[in-house]
Amino acid sequence: MKTISTFQRLKDNNEKIAMLTAYDYSTAQVIDKSGIDGILVGDSLAMVALGYENTYNITIDEMLIFIKAVSRGAKESFIIGDMPFMSYNLSVEQGLENAGKMIKAGANAVKLEGCNDYILNLVKRCVESGIPVLGHLGFTPQLMNTIGGHKIQGKTSDKIESILESAKMLEEAGCFGIVLELMPAESAKYITENLKIPTIGIGAGKYCSGQIVVTDDIMGKFTDFTPKFVKKYENLHDVVLKGVHSYIQEVKNEQFPSEKESFELNNEEKEKLNIK
Repeated sequence: MKTISTFQRLKDNNEKIAMLTAYDYSTAQVIDKSGIDGILVGDSLAMVALGYENTYNITIDEMLIFIKAVSRGAKESFIIGDMPFMSYNLSVEQGLENAGKMIKAGANAVKLEGCNDYILNLVKRCVESGIPVLGHLGFTPQLMNTIGGHKIQGKTSDKIESILESAKMLEEAGCFGIVLELMPAESAKYITENLKIPTIGIGAGKYCSGQIVVTDDIMGKFTDFTPKFVKKYENLHDVVLKGVHSYIQEVKNEQFPSEKESFELNNEEKEKLNIK
């Protein structure tokens, strides 16, 4: 089974870390079979799985349902639970309690966004309590309203140094890795090369220690929007749509179910009912 030691070993050996999201049992089961290093039960499921407009509305109780489902399907991958908006912002005690709920639900670690004195204290308390923490810097979706929307981060030397300083503080506090989101590839490269722990990029170029994207995005299942940094490896939307159209046509034309998909009474029971 993959652990935080796996992540550090891969970075130390200059091997890339591959991560994806999963929100349900069957998807987690398939991804786990692929040999993926880590699975994030991301708060992106608010939009992808639940249809919310953004990630703000999902609750810790909803996240726990999906973590339980993913943990039942993935037996080898390292599972990380995304702490949703306002589930860790009121107090260290609140954050620690909710992080503990995620671990009890089946996660192996939790992810926290941002870096300030409060977050650093929470990271320390989590790690002291046996809860690994993945940090998240650059574009932080839960702070989207205060940073002015989906803006690329780390575009100047001052901003890059500021993100690096935050990353080093998170590293010192005990984070086993840091997600770098939506920043120039060179910025992420500079930050990655100046950290001991691995970085996981999402829209941050190829120089990070690893990559994570939303599975529904790269498989072409979620079509509301497609980020610039996403590459589509399949088009499940069209595959499913084609399959459903075929199903509808066969039902309407009485081609489905056929004898192959049907059960039959034995001859004795048919005779009793006078069925020919």
